[in-house]
Amino acid sequence: MNKWLLRFNTREQLSLLIMSAAVVLYVLFAWVWSPLDSARDDMALRNQSTVELLQRVDAMVSEVQALKAAGGGNTRQRNLTSLINQTTRSQNLSVTRLQPNSRGDIQVRMEGAPFDDVMKWLHAIELRERLVIQELSLTKAGGSGLINLTVRLSQAS
Repeated sequence: MNKWLLRFNTREQLSLLIMSAAVVLYVLFAWVWSPLDSARDDMALRNQSTVELLQRVDAMVSEVQALKAAGGGNTRQRNLTSLINQTTRSQNLSVTRLQPNSRGDIQVRMEGAPFDDVMKWLHAIELRERLVIQELSLTKAGGSGLINLTVRLSQAS
């Protein structure tokens, strides 16, 4: 390499060295600095979104604690049997068996119920009535779109 460089005059040698240094600097910038810089920017954005998410979660926790302190926990006194009867009637569902247990849960059995109506009922039970689905078993019934359902529900704690 040295022989190759010495065959050029001093001016050309200097130009080649300067050009080589420029190429090395460009390669370092393009392959090292630029990817590191973009990775740092991506990490900063992820950190910012995580901070915002944490702030929203903290606000929700404060709201839940305030609701509990304000008496939002009165769901314990509700009668699950009458609640189940009322909500199934509103969805035109017929309950085959309703069996409360000693833990405060209730098991509901429906046979030959329309799938769409059952899903609407489960949605209402969870979101509006704030009951928790502990166990759920669905099997296909005889007709099209009909199912047999066994579900164990409990009150949210």
